[in-house]
Amino acid sequence: MNWGEEILTKVEFNNINQREEKEKIAKQITEKVKDGQVIGFGSGSTSYLTVIEIAKKIKEENINIIAIPTSLEIKMLCARLEILTASIMEMKPDWSFDGADEVDNNNWMLKGRGGAMFKEKLNIANSPITYILIDRSKRVEKLGSKFKVPVECFPEAINYVNEELVKLGGKEIELRKAMGKDGPILTENNNVILDAKFEEITKELEKDIKAIPGVIESGLFIDYNVEIVSE
Repeated sequence: MNWGEEILTKVEFNNINQREEKEKIAKQITEKVKDGQVIGFGSGSTSYLTVIEIAKKIKEENINIIAIPTSLEIKMLCARLEILTASIMEMKPDWSFDGADEVDNNNWMLKGRGGAMFKEKLNIANSPITYILIDRSKRVEKLGSKFKVPVECFPEAINYVNEELVKLGGKEIELRKAMGKDGPILTENNNVILDAKFEEITKELEKDIKAIPGVIESGLFIDYNVEIVSE
């Protein structure tokens, strides 16, 4: 048994919605993988299924790649599947893939339900192209119609950030709670998340939120170089 195999085999996503559709998308993006590439690995269920498909290709074709994972669970999955990983500080991606919670007709995106938007945005910003893997349920006419905007912030700044989000039009702002422990959920960077509803998401809102002292990142991804991949 390999080191950690017994524990790492428990790293899996259960009850994946639209699984058949997502598996087809995962196989589609896996065809782009080539030997020697550095690839940014996103988070979420479709990314999870894609990582599994990529691991199969690595073994079947005896190729080597390096992954830059955006979340702990994807990094652990890579360890289980014996995919080499690096950080964005060490390597620049040749390309990346990721999912999204909402995508509108401008390819503006809302992300961050998994709490990894900061590292996801780093991969996207550093990649020549990022493929966004979505099923049909993620398409929306108006961004923010299904979910609030996640705002990752430094814990001691939550009151100030809350006040500033209200000034920008934020409503029904909540500190996101953890499911498996008492207290708030912590992001990949040990920060907290405020979820804020915005009736209107403008092109400037992402920058306006990011300009608030104490904000680390938001779940708004506006005008990034992405290509949407769906069935």
